[in-house]
Amino acid sequence: MALFTSMRGRFLLSILLWVALGIGAIWLSSVRLFTMHVEAQYHEELEVHVRELGALTALDGGGRPHLTRPLSDPRYAEPLSGFYWQVTRPGFGTLKSPSMTRGTLNYDVAHSPRILHRMADGPTGHAIVYGFVRDTTGGAPIHFVIATDERHLQRIITAFTRELTVWLALLALALLASGLAIITFGFRPFNRLSAAIEKLRMGSAARVEGHYPDELHPLVADLNAYVERNGEIVARGRVQASALAHSLRTPLAVITDEAERMLEGPRSGAAEILLNQSERMQRQIDYHLARVRSGGSRVGVSTNCRVVDVLSPLLSAMQRCYPDKTFLSEIAEGNLVPMDADDLNEVLSNLLDNAGKWANSEIRVKADGLHILVCDDGPGVATDRREQVFEIGETGADALGGSGLGLAIARSIARDYGGEITLSASASGGLCARLTPPLPGI
Repeated sequence: MALFTSMRGRFLLSILLWVALGIGAIWLSSVRLFTMHVEAQYHEELEVHVRELGALTALDGGGRPHLTRPLSDPRYAEPLSGFYWQVTRPGFGTLKSPSMTRGTLNYDVAHSPRILHRMADGPTGHAIVYGFVRDTTGGAPIHFVIATDERHLQRIITAFTRELTVWLALLALALLASGLAIITFGFRPFNRLSAAIEKLRMGSAARVEGHYPDELHPLVADLNAYVERNGEIVARGRVQASALAHSLRTPLAVITDEAERMLEGPRSGAAEILLNQSERMQRQIDYHLARVRSGGSRVGVSTNCRVVDVLSPLLSAMQRCYPDKTFLSEIAEGNLVPMDADDLNEVLSNLLDNAGKWANSEIRVKADGLHILVCDDGPGVATDRREQVFEIGETGADALGGSGLGLAIARSIARDYGGEITLSASASGGLCARLTPPLPGI
Protein backbone atom coordinates (compact mmCIF):
# COMPACT_ATOMS: atom_id res chain seq x y z
CA MET A 1 0.00 0.00 0.00
CA ALA A 2 2.91 2.36 0.72
CA LEU A 3 3.95 1.99 -2.91
CA PHE A 4 0.82 3.87 -4.01
CA THR A 5 0.97 6.57 -1.31
CA SER A 6 4.63 7.41 -1.97
CA MET A 7 5.51 9.71 -4.89
CA ARG A 8 8.71 7.73 -5.41
CA GLY A 9 6.68 4.54 -5.49
CA ARG A 10 4.24 5.97 -8.01
CA PHE A 11 6.99 7.24 -10.30
CA LEU A 12 8.84 3.93 -10.04
CA LEU A 13 5.64 2.01 -10.75
CA SER A 14 4.95 4.21 -13.78
CA ILE A 15 8.47 3.68 -15.12
CA LEU A 16 8.19 -0.05 -14.52
CA LEU A 17 4.86 -0.14 -16.36
CA TRP A 18 6.07 1.84 -19.35
CA VAL A 19 9.33 -0.08 -19.59
CA ALA A 20 7.41 -3.36 -19.47
CA LEU A 21 4.95 -2.18 -22.13
CA GLY A 22 7.66 -0.67 -24.32
CA ILE A 23 10.07 -3.59 -24.09
CA GLY A 24 7.20 -6.05 -24.52
CA ALA A 25 5.97 -4.24 -27.63
CA ILE A 26 9.49 -4.16 -29.08
CA TRP A 27 9.97 -7.85 -28.32
CA LEU A 28 6.68 -8.90 -29.92
CA SER A 29 7.05 -6.71 -33.00
CA SER A 30 10.71 -7.68 -33.51
CA VAL A 31 10.04 -11.42 -33.24
CA ARG A 32 7.04 -11.14 -35.54
CA LEU A 33 8.92 -9.05 -38.10
CA PHE A 34 11.97 -11.34 -38.04
CA THR A 35 9.78 -14.44 -38.33
CA MET A 36 7.98 -12.97 -41.32
CA HIS A 37 11.29 -12.04 -42.92
CA VAL A 38 12.88 -15.47 -42.39
CA GLU A 39 9.78 -17.30 -43.56
CA ALA A 40 9.60 -15.13 -46.66
CA GLN A 41 13.27 -15.81 -47.34
CA TYR A 42 12.80 -19.55 -46.95
CA HIS A 43 9.74 -19.60 -49.16
CA GLU A 44 11.50 -17.56 -51.80
CA GLU A 45 14.50 -19.88 -51.64
CA LEU A 46 12.35 -22.99 -51.97
CA GLU A 47 10.52 -21.49 -54.93
CA VAL A 48 13.82 -20.74 -56.63
CA HIS A 49 15.08 -24.28 -55.97
CA VAL A 50 11.94 -25.96 -57.28
CA ARG A 51 12.20 -23.88 -60.44
CA GLU A 52 15.84 -24.86 -60.74
CA LEU A 53 14.85 -28.52 -60.24
CA GLY A 54 12.37 -28.23 -63.08
CA ALA A 55 14.92 -26.63 -65.35
CA LEU A 56 17.56 -29.31 -64.69
CA THR A 57 15.22 -32.26 -65.25
CA ALA A 58 15.18 -34.00 -68.64
CA LEU A 59 13.77 -37.25 -70.02
CA ASP A 60 15.91 -39.97 -71.48
CA GLY A 61 15.00 -42.06 -74.51
CA GLY A 62 12.76 -44.29 -72.40
CA GLY A 63 10.85 -41.31 -70.88
CA ARG A 64 12.47 -41.64 -67.47
CA PRO A 65 13.45 -38.34 -65.74
CA HIS A 66 17.02 -37.49 -64.90
CA LEU A 67 19.00 -34.37 -63.85
CA THR A 68 21.47 -32.83 -66.23
CA ARG A 69 23.52 -31.70 -63.21
CA PRO A 70 23.11 -31.54 -59.39
CA LEU A 71 21.28 -28.63 -57.73
CA SER A 72 23.43 -25.64 -56.85
CA ASP A 73 22.72 -25.95 -53.08
CA PRO A 74 25.05 -28.62 -51.61
CA ARG A 75 22.69 -29.25 -48.68
CA TYR A 76 20.55 -31.41 -50.99
CA ALA A 77 23.48 -33.79 -51.29
CA GLU A 78 24.03 -34.28 -47.53
CA PRO A 79 22.19 -37.36 -46.16
CA LEU A 80 19.16 -36.52 -44.02
CA SER A 81 20.11 -32.85 -43.94
CA GLY A 82 16.49 -31.74 -43.94
CA PHE A 83 16.74 -30.42 -47.52
CA TYR A 84 15.16 -32.78 -50.06
CA TRP A 85 13.88 -32.88 -53.62
CA GLN A 86 11.97 -35.46 -55.60
CA VAL A 87 10.98 -35.82 -59.29
CA THR A 88 8.21 -38.28 -60.07
CA ARG A 89 6.73 -39.35 -63.45
CA PRO A 90 4.09 -41.92 -62.74
CA GLY A 91 4.82 -45.11 -64.64
CA PHE A 92 8.40 -44.06 -65.44
CA GLY A 93 10.06 -43.92 -61.98
CA THR A 94 11.10 -41.45 -59.29
CA LEU A 95 14.30 -39.46 -58.73
CA LYS A 96 15.32 -38.50 -55.16
CA SER A 97 17.95 -36.15 -53.83
CA PRO A 98 21.09 -37.79 -52.36
CA SER A 99 20.00 -36.32 -48.99
CA MET A 100 16.82 -38.43 -48.92
CA THR A 101 18.28 -41.78 -47.90
CA ARG A 102 14.93 -42.87 -46.49
CA GLY A 103 11.26 -42.14 -47.03
CA THR A 104 9.59 -40.22 -49.82
CA LEU A 105 7.77 -36.96 -50.43
CA ASN A 106 4.09 -36.91 -51.25
CA TYR A 107 3.92 -35.44 -54.74
CA ASP A 108 0.23 -34.62 -54.48
CA VAL A 109 1.25 -31.03 -53.72
CA ALA A 110 2.55 -30.86 -57.30
CA HIS A 111 -0.80 -30.98 -59.01
CA SER A 112 -0.81 -27.64 -60.81
CA PRO A 113 1.48 -25.87 -63.29
CA ARG A 114 1.58 -23.08 -60.73
CA ILE A 115 4.05 -23.45 -57.87
CA LEU A 116 2.12 -24.31 -54.70
CA HIS A 117 3.23 -25.07 -51.15
CA ARG A 118 1.92 -26.59 -47.95
CA MET A 119 3.10 -28.16 -44.68
CA ALA A 120 3.56 -31.93 -44.81
CA ASP A 121 5.54 -34.75 -43.21
CA GLY A 122 9.05 -35.29 -44.61
CA PRO A 123 11.71 -37.93 -44.05
CA THR A 124 13.02 -36.22 -40.91
CA GLY A 125 10.01 -34.30 -39.60
CA HIS A 126 7.47 -31.67 -40.44
CA ALA A 127 8.50 -29.90 -43.61
CA ILE A 128 7.65 -26.98 -45.89
CA VAL A 129 6.90 -28.56 -49.28
CA TYR A 130 6.83 -26.75 -52.66
CA GLY A 131 5.88 -28.34 -55.98
CA PHE A 132 4.40 -28.02 -59.43
CA VAL A 133 3.55 -30.29 -62.34
CA ARG A 134 4.69 -30.13 -65.96
CA ASP A 135 2.78 -31.82 -68.72
CA THR A 136 4.59 -33.82 -71.39
CA THR A 137 3.53 -34.56 -74.94
CA GLY A 138 1.96 -37.95 -75.33
CA GLY A 139 2.66 -39.20 -71.79
CA ALA A 140 2.34 -38.84 -68.03
CA PRO A 141 3.18 -35.43 -66.43
CA ILE A 142 6.28 -34.81 -64.32
CA HIS A 143 5.81 -33.85 -60.61
CA PHE A 144 8.56 -31.67 -59.09
CA VAL A 145 8.66 -31.52 -55.27
CA ILE A 146 11.19 -29.85 -52.99
CA ALA A 147 11.08 -29.68 -49.17
CA THR A 148 12.88 -28.21 -46.18
CA ASP A 149 12.40 -29.29 -42.55
CA GLU A 150 10.54 -26.73 -40.50
CA ARG A 151 13.03 -27.24 -37.66
CA HIS A 152 15.67 -25.26 -39.56
CA LEU A 153 13.36 -22.27 -39.75
CA GLN A 154 12.34 -22.63 -36.09
CA ARG A 155 15.97 -22.95 -35.01
CA ILE A 156 16.84 -19.61 -36.60
CA ILE A 157 13.76 -17.93 -35.10
CA THR A 158 14.44 -19.43 -31.65
CA ALA A 159 18.07 -18.33 -31.66
CA PHE A 160 17.07 -14.80 -32.67
CA THR A 161 14.30 -14.71 -30.04
CA ARG A 162 16.64 -15.91 -27.28
CA GLU A 163 19.33 -13.35 -28.11
CA LEU A 164 16.74 -10.59 -28.51
CA THR A 165 15.25 -11.47 -25.11
CA VAL A 166 18.64 -11.23 -23.41
CA TRP A 167 19.46 -7.86 -24.92
CA LEU A 168 16.02 -6.41 -24.28
CA ALA A 169 16.14 -7.66 -20.68
CA LEU A 170 19.47 -5.86 -20.24
CA LEU A 171 17.95 -2.77 -21.82
CA ALA A 172 14.97 -2.98 -19.45
CA LEU A 173 17.29 -3.23 -16.45
CA ALA A 174 19.31 -0.27 -17.71
CA LEU A 175 16.14 1.78 -18.20
CA LEU A 176 14.87 0.87 -14.72
CA ALA A 177 18.24 1.72 -13.19
CA SER A 178 18.34 5.06 -15.00
CA GLY A 179 14.72 5.72 -13.95
CA LEU A 180 15.59 4.96 -10.33
CA ALA A 181 18.64 7.23 -10.59
CA ILE A 182 16.49 10.02 -12.06
CA ILE A 183 13.91 9.61 -9.26
CA THR A 184 16.65 9.63 -6.62
CA PHE A 185 18.32 12.70 -8.10
CA GLY A 186 15.00 14.45 -8.78
CA PHE A 187 13.73 13.94 -5.22
CA ARG A 188 17.00 15.02 -3.59
CA PRO A 189 15.74 18.61 -3.12
CA PHE A 190 12.66 17.20 -1.37
CA ASN A 191 14.96 15.22 0.95
CA ARG A 192 16.91 18.37 1.73
CA LEU A 193 13.68 20.29 2.30
CA SER A 194 12.44 17.55 4.64
CA ALA A 195 15.73 17.68 6.58
CA ALA A 196 15.52 21.48 6.78
CA ILE A 197 11.94 21.32 8.09
CA GLU A 198 13.03 18.70 10.63
CA LYS A 199 15.75 21.10 11.83
CA LEU A 200 13.07 23.76 12.11
CA ARG A 201 10.91 21.41 14.18
CA MET A 202 13.85 20.40 16.35
CA GLY A 203 14.77 24.03 16.94
CA SER A 204 18.27 23.83 15.47
CA ALA A 205 17.26 26.33 12.76
CA ALA A 206 15.03 29.40 12.81
CA ARG A 207 14.03 29.15 9.14
CA VAL A 208 14.28 26.79 6.18
CA GLU A 209 17.77 27.22 4.77
CA GLY A 210 19.37 26.00 1.55
CA HIS A 211 19.16 26.34 -2.22
CA TYR A 212 16.24 24.67 -3.97
CA PRO A 213 14.97 24.32 -7.55
CA ASP A 214 12.72 27.03 -8.95
CA GLU A 215 9.66 24.82 -8.45
CA LEU A 216 10.28 24.69 -4.68
CA HIS A 217 11.26 28.33 -4.16
CA PRO A 218 7.65 29.56 -3.65
CA LEU A 219 7.00 26.79 -1.12
CA VAL A 220 10.18 27.55 0.85
CA ALA A 221 9.49 31.29 0.76
CA ASP A 222 5.90 30.81 1.95
CA LEU A 223 7.01 28.45 4.71
CA ASN A 224 9.65 30.90 5.98
CA ALA A 225 7.12 33.73 5.81
CA TYR A 226 4.66 31.61 7.79
CA VAL A 227 7.26 30.83 10.47
CA GLU A 228 8.22 34.50 10.80
CA ARG A 229 4.59 35.60 10.85
CA ASN A 230 3.72 32.97 13.46
CA GLY A 231 6.57 34.18 15.66
CA GLU A 232 5.38 37.77 15.32
CA ILE A 233 1.80 36.81 16.21
CA VAL A 234 2.96 34.88 19.30
CA ALA A 235 5.18 37.76 20.42
CA ARG A 236 2.44 40.31 19.85
CA GLY A 237 -0.08 38.10 21.70
CA ARG A 238 2.24 37.86 24.67
CA VAL A 239 2.66 41.63 24.80
CA GLN A 240 -1.07 42.23 24.50
CA ALA A 241 -1.87 39.60 27.14
CA SER A 242 0.65 41.15 29.50
CA ALA A 243 -0.80 44.60 28.85
CA LEU A 244 -4.32 43.30 29.51
CA ALA A 245 -3.24 41.59 32.72
CA HIS A 246 -1.47 44.75 33.88
CA SER A 247 -4.51 46.89 33.11
CA LEU A 248 -6.74 44.53 35.10
CA ARG A 249 -4.46 44.23 38.13
CA THR A 250 -4.81 47.84 39.25
CA PRO A 251 -8.64 47.95 39.42
CA LEU A 252 -8.61 44.43 40.86
CA ALA A 253 -6.22 45.60 43.59
CA VAL A 254 -8.54 48.49 44.35
CA ILE A 255 -11.54 46.14 44.59
CA THR A 256 -9.57 43.79 46.87
CA ASP A 257 -8.50 46.67 49.11
CA GLU A 258 -12.05 47.95 49.39
CA ALA A 259 -13.31 44.45 50.15
CA GLU A 260 -10.76 44.10 52.97
CA ARG A 261 -11.95 47.41 54.45
CA MET A 262 -15.58 46.31 54.20
CA LEU A 263 -14.76 43.24 56.30
CA GLU A 264 -14.66 45.52 59.34
CA GLY A 265 -18.14 46.96 58.67
CA PRO A 266 -21.69 45.63 58.77
CA ARG A 267 -21.48 44.18 55.26
CA SER A 268 -18.65 41.81 56.08
CA GLY A 269 -20.46 38.87 54.46
CA ALA A 270 -20.70 40.57 51.08
CA ALA A 271 -17.11 41.79 51.46
CA GLU A 272 -15.90 38.25 52.03
CA ILE A 273 -17.71 37.06 48.90
CA LEU A 274 -16.21 39.94 46.92
CA LEU A 275 -12.74 39.17 48.27
CA ASN A 276 -13.02 35.47 47.37
CA GLN A 277 -14.15 36.30 43.83
CA SER A 278 -11.31 38.81 43.46
CA GLU A 279 -8.80 36.15 44.46
CA ARG A 280 -10.31 33.76 41.89
CA MET A 281 -10.01 36.45 39.22
CA GLN A 282 -6.39 37.05 40.17
CA ARG A 283 -5.60 33.34 39.93
CA GLN A 284 -7.23 33.13 36.50
CA ILE A 285 -5.26 36.13 35.28
CA ASP A 286 -2.00 34.67 36.58
CA TYR A 287 -2.77 31.26 35.06
CA HIS A 288 -3.69 32.47 31.60
CA LEU A 289 -0.84 34.97 31.53
CA ALA A 290 1.58 32.15 32.30
CA ARG A 291 0.09 30.12 29.44
CA VAL A 292 0.39 33.01 27.01
CA ARG A 293 4.03 33.50 27.98
CA SER A 294 4.61 29.81 27.21
CA GLY A 295 6.32 29.01 23.92
CA GLY A 296 4.28 25.85 23.63
CA SER A 297 1.98 27.57 21.18
CA ARG A 298 4.87 27.32 18.77
CA VAL A 299 4.75 23.54 18.55
CA GLY A 300 6.67 22.42 15.48
CA VAL A 301 9.23 25.27 15.70
CA SER A 302 10.48 24.63 19.21
CA THR A 303 14.08 24.66 20.31
CA ASN A 304 16.26 22.23 22.21
CA CYS A 305 17.71 23.29 25.52
CA ARG A 306 20.08 21.68 27.98
CA VAL A 307 18.39 20.79 31.24
CA VAL A 308 21.51 21.59 33.26
CA ASP A 309 21.62 25.17 31.92
CA VAL A 310 18.05 25.75 33.10
CA LEU A 311 18.23 23.76 36.32
CA SER A 312 21.44 25.13 37.85
CA PRO A 313 20.22 28.70 38.47
CA LEU A 314 16.84 27.37 39.58
CA LEU A 315 18.41 25.15 42.25
CA SER A 316 20.46 28.08 43.54
CA ALA A 317 17.33 30.23 43.79
CA MET A 318 15.32 27.47 45.49
CA GLN A 319 18.11 26.87 47.98
CA ARG A 320 17.86 30.51 49.05
CA CYS A 321 14.05 30.30 49.29
CA TYR A 322 14.20 27.11 51.38
CA PRO A 323 17.56 27.29 53.24
CA ASP A 324 16.65 24.51 55.66
CA LYS A 325 16.20 21.96 52.84
CA THR A 326 18.63 20.24 50.50
CA PHE A 327 18.26 20.31 46.70
CA LEU A 328 20.15 17.59 44.82
CA SER A 329 20.55 17.13 41.06
CA GLU A 330 21.35 13.98 39.06
CA ILE A 331 21.07 15.39 35.53
CA ALA A 332 23.76 14.63 32.94
CA GLU A 333 25.47 17.52 31.12
CA GLY A 334 24.25 16.42 27.69
CA ASN A 335 20.61 15.88 28.63
CA LEU A 336 18.47 17.80 26.09
CA VAL A 337 14.75 18.57 26.09
CA PRO A 338 12.88 19.78 22.97
CA MET A 339 11.34 22.76 24.76
CA ASP A 340 11.90 26.48 24.93
CA ALA A 341 14.32 27.28 27.77
CA ASP A 342 11.95 29.81 29.35
CA ASP A 343 9.09 27.32 29.27
CA LEU A 344 11.21 24.55 30.81
CA ASN A 345 12.30 27.06 33.45
CA GLU A 346 8.62 27.83 34.20
CA VAL A 347 7.75 24.14 34.51
CA LEU A 348 10.73 23.16 36.68
CA SER A 349 10.43 26.23 38.91
CA ASN A 350 6.81 25.36 39.72
CA LEU A 351 7.66 21.70 40.36
CA LEU A 352 10.66 22.63 42.55
CA ASP A 353 8.70 25.25 44.44
CA ASN A 354 5.91 22.76 45.14
CA ALA A 355 8.44 20.15 46.30
CA GLY A 356 10.26 22.74 48.44
CA LYS A 357 7.03 23.62 50.26
CA TRP A 358 6.15 20.07 51.14
CA ALA A 359 9.51 18.34 51.58
CA ASN A 360 10.76 17.52 55.07
CA SER A 361 14.43 17.91 54.25
CA GLU A 362 15.42 16.84 50.74
CA ILE A 363 14.38 17.44 47.11
CA ARG A 364 16.03 15.39 44.39
CA VAL A 365 15.96 16.13 40.63
CA LYS A 366 17.05 13.34 38.32
CA ALA A 367 16.69 12.07 34.75
CA ASP A 368 15.08 8.71 34.03
CA GLY A 369 15.63 8.12 30.35
CA LEU A 370 13.59 10.81 28.59
CA HIS A 371 11.82 11.78 31.82
CA ILE A 372 12.75 14.38 34.42
CA LEU A 373 11.71 13.58 38.01
CA VAL A 374 11.36 16.03 40.90
CA CYS A 375 10.94 14.02 44.11
CA ASP A 376 10.57 15.10 47.74
CA ASP A 377 10.43 13.32 51.10
CA GLY A 378 7.29 15.07 52.29
CA PRO A 379 3.90 13.63 53.28
CA GLY A 380 2.94 12.88 49.65
CA VAL A 381 -0.52 13.03 48.08
CA ALA A 382 -3.19 10.37 48.24
CA THR A 383 -3.69 8.45 45.04
CA ASP A 384 -7.27 9.67 44.56
CA ARG A 385 -6.15 13.32 44.83
CA ARG A 386 -3.18 13.25 42.43
CA GLU A 387 -5.25 14.49 39.51
CA GLN A 388 -7.24 16.92 41.61
CA VAL A 389 -4.17 18.94 42.66
CA PHE A 390 -3.64 19.95 39.01
CA GLU A 391 -6.89 21.94 39.03
CA ILE A 392 -6.66 25.74 39.10
CA GLY A 393 -6.82 27.07 42.66
CA GLU A 394 -6.33 23.65 44.24
CA THR A 395 -3.89 23.85 47.17
CA GLY A 396 -2.61 21.44 49.75
CA ALA A 397 -4.66 20.30 52.69
CA ASP A 398 -2.65 22.21 55.26
CA ALA A 399 -1.73 25.83 55.73
CA LEU A 400 1.50 26.03 53.74
CA GLY A 401 -0.05 28.61 51.45
CA GLY A 402 0.18 28.95 47.69
CA SER A 403 -2.09 30.07 44.92
CA GLY A 404 -2.94 26.64 43.59
CA LEU A 405 -1.54 27.57 40.15
CA GLY A 406 1.93 26.02 40.09
CA LEU A 407 1.08 22.46 39.10
CA ALA A 408 -1.74 23.60 36.79
CA ILE A 409 0.60 25.96 34.93
CA ALA A 410 3.37 23.36 34.75
CA ARG A 411 1.09 20.68 33.29
CA SER A 412 -0.52 23.15 30.87
CA ILE A 413 2.87 24.18 29.46
CA ALA A 414 4.02 20.57 29.19
CA ARG A 415 0.85 19.61 27.32
CA ASP A 416 1.24 22.59 25.00
CA TYR A 417 4.42 20.87 23.80
CA GLY A 418 2.84 17.44 23.60
CA GLY A 419 4.38 16.33 26.90
CA GLU A 420 2.83 15.43 30.26
CA ILE A 421 3.30 15.72 34.01
CA THR A 422 2.17 12.92 36.31
CA LEU A 423 2.45 12.32 40.03
CA SER A 424 3.47 9.19 41.89
CA ALA A 425 4.87 8.17 45.26
CA SER A 426 8.61 8.70 45.72
CA ALA A 427 10.98 6.11 47.16
CA SER A 428 11.10 8.08 50.45
CA GLY A 429 7.30 8.13 50.73
CA GLY A 430 6.81 11.68 49.47
CA LEU A 431 5.66 12.90 46.07
CA CYS A 432 7.44 12.44 42.75
CA ALA A 433 6.48 14.68 39.77
CA ARG A 434 7.47 13.15 36.45
CA LEU A 435 7.90 15.48 33.44
CA THR A 436 7.64 13.60 30.16
CA PRO A 437 8.78 15.98 27.43
CA PRO A 438 7.73 15.49 23.80
CA LEU A 439 9.81 13.21 21.61
CA PRO A 440 12.11 15.11 19.24
CA GLY A 441 10.27 16.08 16.07
CA ILE A 442 6.77 15.61 17.50
